[in-house]
Amino acid sequence: MRCTARLLTGTALAVGAAGLAVAPAYADGGGLDVSPASVVPGGDVTVSTADCGDGGTAAGDASAVGAGDFTLAPDGDERAAGEFRVPPSAQPGTYEIVVTCSEGGKRVSGDLVVTLTAPREQVHPRGSVKTGVGGAFDRDPVQTAVGVSALAVAAAGGTWLLHRRARGDGF
Repeated sequence: MRCTARLLTGTALAVGAAGLAVAPAYADGGGLDVSPASVVPGGDVTVSTADCGDGGTAAGDASAVGAGDFTLAPDGDERAAGEFRVPPSAQPGTYEIVVTCSEGGKRVSGDLVVTLTAPREQVHPRGSVKTGVGGAFDRDPVQTAVGVSALAVAAAGGTWLLHRRARGDGF
């Protein structure tokens, strides 16, 4: 039993240490934020990063998509942000946008997807489903009131019967 406990404890510690060693690399949270991530030719794109430090500036390169160079300036939220326009002649595909920080020369990149159709907003269904059974709330308020009253009486009666049964009075 002690051998098994030591083996399990040792394994758990090893797995935990491995998780801690990997966590900082994953939790860095850096990189380049491209918004919107998907755009049609002729659309505007905003790029921002926190990797250049508070008040840092950067030079952006969107030549992969044909937009050329752009600048990133501090935006007041400890980030550097900039904007460029995707040329109307851009072809559909995924393009890498690269930013080089002014101080330290750190390079960060992000992907921009160019599509021919604009992303549509999600449409939520409205109205009721015609099932032939009727809806929960009909147009007649009298029928609705009668239905709600019947449900309330049934709930009260069921509660009373369960209470009697719990006391031992039976049905």
